[in-house]
Amino acid sequence: MTRHTGELAVPLLPSPYVQLDREDWARLRKAHPMSLDAADVERLSGLGEPVDLREVEEIYLPLSRLLNFYVGATSGLHRVTSSFLGEQPAKTPFVIGIAGSVAVGKSTTARVLRELLSRWEDTPRVELITTDGFLLPNSELERRGLLERKGFPESYDRRALVRFVSEVKSGKPEVTAPVYSHLSYDIVPDEQIVVRRPDVLIVEGLNVLQPATSTAELRSTLALSDFFDFSVYVDAAERDIRRWYVDRFLSLRETAFADPQSYFHRFASLSDDDAVDLATKIWESINHPNLSDNIEPTRTRATLVMQKGADHAVQQVLLRKL
Repeated sequence: MTRHTGELAVPLLPSPYVQLDREDWARLRKAHPMSLDAADVERLSGLGEPVDLREVEEIYLPLSRLLNFYVGATSGLHRVTSSFLGEQPAKTPFVIGIAGSVAVGKSTTARVLRELLSRWEDTPRVELITTDGFLLPNSELERRGLLERKGFPESYDRRALVRFVSEVKSGKPEVTAPVYSHLSYDIVPDEQIVVRRPDVLIVEGLNVLQPATSTAELRSTLALSDFFDFSVYVDAAERDIRRWYVDRFLSLRETAFADPQSYFHRFASLSDDDAVDLATKIWESINHPNLSDNIEPTRTRATLVMQKGADHAVQQVLLRKL
């Protein structure tokens, strides 16, 4: 196939994805029963990340059905490989990575999938970890001059993050992860999340699909995504994500920022105009460069891409061909 541009015929590269519009994707639910109700959906929806029962039925339910197939197929392949090697097959957690920009809705996606997958008979134990817990402490970020680049790949303890997922994947009985507080905007000292041999581990974060990188401080041929059995990229137009980010910032003035203990409490009293100006400045100086330079380039590494419209509803799903 070719695309003509002026005098030259430019060959179009075949897409590695099957593209399905919302209606076609929704049909893949195949009458699987809905296991969440309106109260569940309200509980799972994040600030500025709206989701309703229809979205769950048409988008997330088919995805959970597909993931259930993948879990079964991967488990079968693991048993065959263990038999071939003459090993005793040990249960291996199925690991899902969820990536996307700030404010695109990946946290809600992760929570909804966790809830749906935990209601499938063969995956009752589903754990969700966000990569925020593996951010370097603020004191270390300040020492390295990286506090203004929080969320960029270099602001994480990537070695610890890869080690954590590797240990869970290997079936280690108990693995711990640090805890991050969005209130204090920092790692919480002496607090840990304990993960004990889940059926499924969901890892959600901005840069979970980053390829392996070598720096002066970290030389490794391993990428976090090397341990993923499936990955999702939550996608939307940059102009929409920017608007969602600004709207969320305005809402936070009356919620999280209003807490005197909040790191961002100084922003609670901003006027609407000042808040919009500040949020836009943060987006343009930090979040947009991170999106364009680090996050968006990893989109093509995902197994599945969920493309959202301006109203946060998923309009198209791209599924990687096998």
